[in-house]
Amino acid sequence: MIKKYVMTPGPTPISEEVLLEHARPLMHHRTPEFSKIFIETGEKLKKLFKTENDLFILTSSGTGGMEAAVTNSFCKGDKVLVVSIGYFGERFKKMSQEFDLDVISLDYEWGDAANPDDIKKALDENPDIKGVMIQFSETSTGAINDIQTIGNIVKNYPAILIVDAISGLVASDLRTDEWGLDIVIGGSQKGLSAPTGIAFISVSKKAWSLIEKSDLPKFYFDLTRAREASLRTPPQTPWTPGISIIVALNKALDLLFEEGLEKAFERHRVLALATQRAVEKLGLELLVKDEKKRGFSTTAVVVPEGIDGKALTKIMRQKYGVVLAGGQGKLQGKIFRIGHLGYVGMFDVITAISALEMALKEVGYKFEVGAGITEAEKVFIENNYLS
Repeated sequence: MIKKYVMTPGPTPISEEVLLEHARPLMHHRTPEFSKIFIETGEKLKKLFKTENDLFILTSSGTGGMEAAVTNSFCKGDKVLVVSIGYFGERFKKMSQEFDLDVISLDYEWGDAANPDDIKKALDENPDIKGVMIQFSETSTGAINDIQTIGNIVKNYPAILIVDAISGLVASDLRTDEWGLDIVIGGSQKGLSAPTGIAFISVSKKAWSLIEKSDLPKFYFDLTRAREASLRTPPQTPWTPGISIIVALNKALDLLFEEGLEKAFERHRVLALATQRAVEKLGLELLVKDEKKRGFSTTAVVVPEGIDGKALTKIMRQKYGVVLAGGQGKLQGKIFRIGHLGYVGMFDVITAISALEMALKEVGYKFEVGAGITEAEKVFIENNYLS
């Protein structure tokens, strides 16, 4: 038997406590029992988002939340600025084009982060831009954008700022109201380590001024319907929600707040640092060259010359039980990604590095065996990980 370790940037491992909640007998979604849990979950999510804005829970993956942000906010032909630093920036672009928006694309090398000054310049040159779309953490590369600075820029323009924080939440601090973020999207299966299938989205008053004028087609993801349902007594969803997933998500949020947000942010920082230092010690190259632009949810590693990246991750998965993520889009086969997000601890990272070393040895890569594991341990010790 091979024990399995999921070390991807999503879905992430789920704790026994959350799994047990997910396995509770099904309750009806219009009962007082579920209403209590639904209300609690929304309040806890607002605490995580650090917002007083409206927040809605959608039964979908994170991409459904992204689509809701696009279809609810604009009218056909509206000009939008899409900032792309990777695969999910491209997804925002494709969505916007699919719904006949006039897209201005601000593209960066995959592995880089956006320059806030470029966004300001684009807004100055295009005063009719209605919205700016960007990722907090780009899951496909491991890079993180300076959303605080970008938020402080965009709030001075008529445009709204839409932030995909699906993989960035919990890994790093995000302050929705303080930073002036108009629409923020999250997902259950990333930093919260809950089952897949729930997206959540916060909406500012500034965003509502656009939503109320939007003429793009929508039905299931119509936020005006979601708002109407939320104003009932008790608050409800317009459609049947993912009942069991929300129950599990509520428990996952409890565990997060028991740990404490600041401790969770620090845990992710140290896990990321240990992973990055370990792979560098093995002579491997990180995709995100600038340490200040590296996020804490995932580490993207360039596949060494002459090594088959797909074969490497297949060996790790099938022989050693450690599941990593490959590259997406144009990075397919060129990188692999080690997730250290959510319900992950230091021994999960050490296990992943150990499996990586054994798999690298098997495919003929030359390095000092044990160097990566030793380096990861040093980082954990130096940062008092257990204290």
